[in-house]
Amino acid sequence: MGEPRLLYVTTETRDEARSIGEILVNRKLCACVNILDGMESMYFWEGEVQSGKECILLVKTTSVYVEEVTSAILEHHSYDVPCVISLPLSETEGNSEYLQWIKNSVGNPNE
Repeated sequence: MGEPRLLYVTTETRDEARSIGEILVNRKLCACVNILDGMESMYFWEGEVQSGKECILLVKTTSVYVEEVTSAILEHHSYDVPCVISLPLSETEGNSEYLQWIKNSVGNPNE
């Protein structure tokens, strides 16, 4: 089952975030995703400061699925180097029932 994890992902558009999120949820690689549109990013890329609008995709999964989730994101993402960051979630802080729901919601899609 693994420990609960939150993946922070940025995408170019809301449609891209939604498409990736649907793939992850349908494959039961995560319990759910949240899509936050309208973010502005500033970053250093190809020798200069860049800026633009992006969308945040928050993916709730477990440590067992982080590698598979990351692979699926990389396969379907439009960026050359997508932001995919895995953050551990404390099982002793926050709503323990919700964290257990995350753990119970990932896995075999035939369950």
